[in-house]
Amino acid sequence: MKKEVVEQAILVPGFRFAGVACGIKKSGAPDCAILVADAPATAAAVFTRNRFCAAPVVVGRERVARGRLQALVVNSGNANACTGPRGLADAREACADAARALGIAPELVAVSSTGIIGVPLPMPRLKAGIAQAVGEARADGLWRFARAIMTTDAFPKVATTTLTLDRRRVTIAGIGKGAGMIAPNMATLLVYLVTDAALDRRTAARLAREVAARPFNELSVDGDTSTNDSLFLLASGVAGNAVPRVDGPARRALAKAVGEVAGEVARLVAWDGEGATRVVTIEVRGARTDADAGRVADAVGRSQLVKTAFYGVDPNWGRIACAVGYSGVAVDPTKVSIKIGAIEVFRRGGGVDGAKEAAHAVMAQPEFTVSIALGRGPGRARRTTTDLSKDYVELNSAYST
Repeated sequence: MKKEVVEQAILVPGFRFAGVACGIKKSGAPDCAILVADAPATAAAVFTRNRFCAAPVVVGRERVARGRLQALVVNSGNANACTGPRGLADAREACADAARALGIAPELVAVSSTGIIGVPLPMPRLKAGIAQAVGEARADGLWRFARAIMTTDAFPKVATTTLTLDRRRVTIAGIGKGAGMIAPNMATLLVYLVTDAALDRRTAARLAREVAARPFNELSVDGDTSTNDSLFLLASGVAGNAVPRVDGPARRALAKAVGEVAGEVARLVAWDGEGATRVVTIEVRGARTDADAGRVADAVGRSQLVKTAFYGVDPNWGRIACAVGYSGVAVDPTKVSIKIGAIEVFRRGGGVDGAKEAAHAVMAQPEFTVSIALGRGPGRARRTTTDLSKDYVELNSAYST
């Protein structure tokens, strides 16, 4: 979907950013980015659950375990995934190059990669790009960073907000990339959340887990979980606030603000779903447990038949009911109801007469909600998905060539 992006200046005290072109992408578009903290920052991260995790994920897990990072290097156009020992060595070398250029310890640098799988990184080009990016890193460079991490993305994904903690103004910014290979279990993304708030490791880790679970693990475009998914949270502490207590009101306020930023990034990813023309929220209630509700929502949100019906503006509730039925969750069809927007199309085991035309009008909108009530208990879940269009097939049918 086309999305108008207004690149207003975003400054996060304590951080600098850059994005340059180093020749990894054949198009000549920016493909090497760096995020630098002025001093070691509190850090936390969540990574893909794909067993074929990429080399930068392996290195990222090692580095973030210490709870402190000062720089992140990101390249696009090459995933450095399924590249064996060479890939690991290249990921560590990229960190070391950035560390030398910045004059910091290599252990304070992590790396992310995104792009084609199974191709070694062109290290001479990346090394030159890292050197250039370090030299160009600026406080107002966030948008250049956001553009350099894009692959099939149609536009950069950036969100920001401010709040007051301990009478100090705190800034939070989120930068993401993603359009295809989007599914729960760390929904396929690269996401970087940065804030000038003072945080301890425990609070940062909890915030990272929370936003990975919601909204990112509620997002699905095509049901594929990538080899490279990474979500980083870095806090510079420059704001000078008192470190929030884990369960205190300041932490809750911060969690709400971080969640809002993450939610906007996730929404932008859904809007940019490869070839997508509609964003659809799947809401399930009345399940026996939240886990059961999630299984139903996942089944509906991932169904290719349902997603093609969304694309065709076809209120075919039978496909939705079918997905509910094969989700693996015990349901009683006579207690299930399905709504498209506010229009009930299925009730107690059968379709609702006269609902099709009104539901069609709802589905013609760029965003709408499908609500499913199971009538079995208090469990609830929500997922965000997209339609499946001809453009998705065309874009992905020759991705490696």
